Amino acid sequence: MSKNNKTINWVLGGIALLVLPLILQYFGNAWVRIADLALLYVMLALGLNIVVGYAGLLDLGYVAFYAVGAYMFGLLASPHLSENFAWFAAQFPNGLHLSLWMVIPLALLLAACTGVLLGIPVLKLRGDYLAIVTLGFGEIIRIFLNNLDHPVNVTNGPKGLGEIDSVKIFGLNLGKRQEIFGYDISSVTLYYYLFLALVLITIVVCYRLQDSRIGRAWMAIREDEIAAKAMGINTRNMKLLAFGMGASFGGVSGAMFAAFQGFVSPESFSLMESVMIVAMVVLGGIGHIPGVILGAVLLSALPEVLRYVAGPLQDLTGGRLDASILRQLLIALAMIIIMLLRPRGLWPSPEHGKSLPQKT
Repeated sequence: MSKNNKTINWVLGGIALLVLPLILQYFGNAWVRIADLALLYVMLALGLNIVVGYAGLLDLGYVAFYAVGAYMFGLLASPHLSENFAWFAAQFPNGLHLSLWMVIPLALLLAACTGVLLGIPVLKLRGDYLAIVTLGFGEIIRIFLNNLDHPVNVTNGPKGLGEIDSVKIFGLNLGKRQEIFGYDISSVTLYYYLFLALVLITIVVCYRLQDSRIGRAWMAIREDEIAAKAMGINTRNMKLLAFGMGASFGGVSGAMFAAFQGFVSPESFSLMESVMIVAMVVLGGIGHIPGVILGAVLLSALPEVLRYVAGPLQDLTGGRLDASILRQLLIALAMIIIMLLRPRGLWPSPEHGKSLPQKT
């Protein structure tokens, strides 16, 4: 493909992404909401791809960083702390309402620190053992959030945090419907453009990391850790960096999820969420950025689209089949078929050497 054709394809793709929510609005805001959540999952999958795809560290507790970012924003952008802590109310009687430019760096930093803290005790673990420990870490965070409402009410326990502020950019409140040039744009559409911008930044960072010295070191550790150590790579620091970098994207995604929903509770960060994010990376093509994006979009949008299939099938059986169970069955069936037909993922990375032009 020539350079001009590539440029035209990129421009057409960009226009399609910009116009997509405006078209979906005509079919109802529910479809734009699906697109918004798909973008958040793309960000999560790209973050996990750094840990699993680049460094080869199987992390089944990735949803913990998603939860850390969401609860951080929930506590700082809701009246919860002011209502429950007198010292906080004395300093900030109306609550602490941070701007987007402070929320994103804070979520990134807090999640990265949490990722490094997880990485320190699991440095010497590999494979199944690493997966089990990280799975336990994810569940510990969820249970911790669920029970931290007594004796001191920090997270409000299973009731969750509500009244969370929407995002404001340059005075524009993304939580309210806006009219621009006579065109009515809903709140979910405004959030779509914010999430799209964050996803594009994430993609650029991932590509830069992949081609950098750090990315090559991660891939060397993934292929053979002993050989990488023998070549002078500091495997300990590289693993910690992978955990921290991957977690930072999860934290930002979590903060945006809290702002978008206006409510967070521990139920949103169950083990199934972690499993689904891992499935997105593996199904799309582990270590390959376009494949990971494809896997994230498909697996985040498919459950919602299958709602329209499961309902009629339930009616055909006279209501004997539960629609939610049937939906999960259809998703599992689709995943099994794809993995049988495409064991390396829907869009795997090209094998090294085969994609290089042959020298004559």
